[in-house]
Amino acid sequence: MEHSPTLGDDLTHRRIDSDDWTEIYVVGDVHGCRRSLERLLDVLSPDREDLVVFVGDLVRKGPDSKGVLELVRSRPNLQAVRGNNEQKLVDGHESVDSLNNEDTAYLDSLPVALSWDDTLVVHGGVDHRKPLAEHSVAELTTLRSIAPGGGYERPYWFEERNERPRVFFGHTVLSEPFESEFAVGLDTGCVYGGALTAYDYRAEETLSVEPPETYRERSADSIVEPQTVTVE
Repeated sequence: MEHSPTLGDDLTHRRIDSDDWTEIYVVGDVHGCRRSLERLLDVLSPDREDLVVFVGDLVRKGPDSKGVLELVRSRPNLQAVRGNNEQKLVDGHESVDSLNNEDTAYLDSLPVALSWDDTLVVHGGVDHRKPLAEHSVAELTTLRSIAPGGGYERPYWFEERNERPRVFFGHTVLSEPFESEFAVGLDTGCVYGGALTAYDYRAEETLSVEPPETYRERSADSIVEPQTVTVE
């Protein structure tokens, strides 16, 4: 049964009516890679009746954070949740020279979660061992492993998840998209030379484009090869 996910009162959550949109696409971490984003939008070719949702981390690490924000902000049918890299800028822990106070205010306005139907979009993840309403901003934007040490160590929350809502997420760099009945991972590391990936919600399929170049190097032990886990 479809229901609106309930987050804590201190967390921003934007609910969308899927009937308002012809097509819905969910896009992985862009990280300032405007050229890759332009390539992907050319493939998706969304018109004003189609919705494109970003899983956060629009900015930092890549060459054109300003350009990415300008593109996303120029179209009302492009919406995003806040990622951990947006949060770092909002909190003043990091900075990007090209971004000004207006840009930071926009990042601060981004919700921590978006949802429609029985679907939830967050940047990091959801720990199924406790109610969604008990999650903090930090958890929803940075969760990866649910092992005691966290980090890049199994079990990953998305491989263990076996309940609705279905969660779309980024943050964890994957060698290929992860897709199960309960979670869809879309950060395929475009800033690290991987693809920029989108998920077509209506067609239930992924689409991707290769980046024009590699902007950052990343060690192989921090790129996850996702596994499909059967959870009883």
